[in-house]
Amino acid sequence: MLTWMLEMVMEGETAAVVTPYLTLAVQFLAVLVVPMLVFELAAKAMTAGAAWPRLDLYLPPYLSVVVSPVLGGLRSIISSSVDFLFNVYSNIAVSLTHILVSGDEKDGSSGEEGGEEDRTKSEVGGGGGSGSGSSNGRQKTVEVQAGSGYISAEAEEEAKVKAEVEDRDMAVEVAEERVALHSLEKVLKDPSRAVKVRRAAIENMMRAETCDLGGVQNERSLASLPAEGLDYSLVHGTCCENVIGFVPIPVGVVGPLTLDGRIVRVPLATTEGCLVASTCRGCKAINMSQTGGIRSVVFGSEMARAPVVRMPDIHQANTLKSWLEDGNNFAVMAEAFNSTTRFGSLHRIRVAMGGRNLYLRFSCNTGDAMGMNMVSKGVTKCLETLRRYFPTMEIISVSGNFCTDKKPSAINWIEGRGKSVSCEAVVVKDAIERVLKTNVDALIQLNHLKNFVGSSLAGSVGGNNAHASNLVTGIFIACGQDPAQNVESSTCMTLMEK
Repeated sequence: MLTWMLEMVMEGETAAVVTPYLTLAVQFLAVLVVPMLVFELAAKAMTAGAAWPRLDLYLPPYLSVVVSPVLGGLRSIISSSVDFLFNVYSNIAVSLTHILVSGDEKDGSSGEEGGEEDRTKSEVGGGGGSGSGSSNGRQKTVEVQAGSGYISAEAEEEAKVKAEVEDRDMAVEVAEERVALHSLEKVLKDPSRAVKVRRAAIENMMRAETCDLGGVQNERSLASLPAEGLDYSLVHGTCCENVIGFVPIPVGVVGPLTLDGRIVRVPLATTEGCLVASTCRGCKAINMSQTGGIRSVVFGSEMARAPVVRMPDIHQANTLKSWLEDGNNFAVMAEAFNSTTRFGSLHRIRVAMGGRNLYLRFSCNTGDAMGMNMVSKGVTKCLETLRRYFPTMEIISVSGNFCTDKKPSAINWIEGRGKSVSCEAVVVKDAIERVLKTNVDALIQLNHLKNFVGSSLAGSVGGNNAHASNLVTGIFIACGQDPAQNVESSTCMTLMEK
């Protein structure tokens, strides 16, 4: 072919001379260009970041200097050509996809249930189905999309729409009580999706509800309650049920504060303006004194649980009370309790009698843990052991409120529940005047009249303080603790002396 073309444009002798050299050049270019073209096409089809093979590295240095620029030019030309061809191919594929989709929509109007099922499989997973002509058309569409690189966006969008429809249907079933509200995590196998469906179901329920006066439709909404951005797998089965979202609370930091020779900063979660600022001001006044900051001691560490039991009559109740108060029998109870934990131990048992009912206050050491579950488990074991000695004893409840938990009480104020702590600090006159904007005598008088006289007139139990509950609750929320425990944790007295 090359010889014939040369003879057409050149004279015979000239063509005979040029042909061998031109043929050799074409063959040389073919050997280089064809592999490079194949490699470029493969790179486009598989990975965008593939590197060109450096053929010039295998040539001698004197040839590499000449060949490298030529290869560079060929690479640029081939890359541009392949990009053009690839774009043309993609455009053709997209056009073909639209044609197939249009045909599928027309054919699918009379599709049957089995065809719908197979089409769904083809849309989401690319799996084949033999349900109907519609499903086959959809399967071809997905195959063409796969070849042209458009499958992810299309399939993802279709799967998203399908999931939204399923979620709406599930929300209706929940609102109509065909599916239990609390079982969505188990049914859907996805905690985040369960929250989304539950929110929709609750909103459906609220729209269906009417107010008592005038039948006005309830327009409440959950739109202002955040739901995105929380890992609900850490919530389900751990700390909350029927989850529909979460409430973001600002967390401020207090400090620095010198506590027992260490510099500490304390997190406070609160929505009360000026709380963090006023607490920081107190820290500043203490730090200005240069007297070592705050010193603290823990003088008590007991967690209490007080079950209530009932005996047939007051005489048997008194017998049980005497048995428990006998020091020789305490070892039996301690052995039963201590067998349930490696970290806790039983310290003492206080018994209160109300008719034929007995309230047994078990006080236990729980180590570094708050230990409510630890104590409840140990107390349950003690009750099982006690029943072997007193078969007529009836266990009413593991907690009889003689503990007492999350309620103000004199017994917690007197005997303590949890960690009992005392702290002291020296605040110098200059810090009181410059930072707190008052003087020593006025501050001492205020503390006496407010925290002691005022609290006594109110009948307060353990409330001889300004607002300790604010600080304790802020720390509990910031650290993920039960904020209701602040009731007994914030009972304290503030003493001042000159």
